[in-house]
Amino acid sequence: MRKSDITELTQAFGLLVRRMRAAASSHELSLTESAVMARLDKGGPATTAELARAEGMKPQSMGTTIAALDERGLIERKAHPTDGRQVNITLTAKGAAVRKSARDAKHTWLAQAIAQLDKEEQETLFAAGEIIKRLAEL
Repeated sequence: MRKSDITELTQAFGLLVRRMRAAASSHELSLTESAVMARLDKGGPATTAELARAEGMKPQSMGTTIAALDERGLIERKAHPTDGRQVNITLTAKGAAVRKSARDAKHTWLAQAIAQLDKEEQETLFAAGEIIKRLAEL
């Protein structure tokens, strides 16, 4: 494994992420905001501290992200059902709709891009996806 291979792979991932974000740019979500909304959509309610840990951020930074999402009506804060000191963050109906629309825009762009590859390249890409997922879970 050469350092240049790692650099090229890193650049390729970065370019792909930027292109997918551009496809959903009309939603004006930062990478962190998008990640938080995805986590809430998949995992349900969470506290600011839980979201910060999951995203590898300081709670204060996550608080800023949560405030921005709240200001746009994409999330809401509800009392924790068992701990009155904590507040759960949940997606609003508007937040779920924005998340779905952004995800659909990314998926549409990616599907169109993949359709331009030949069959063998598509199979290689999908096989690589499983490896990339394993890497991300290490």
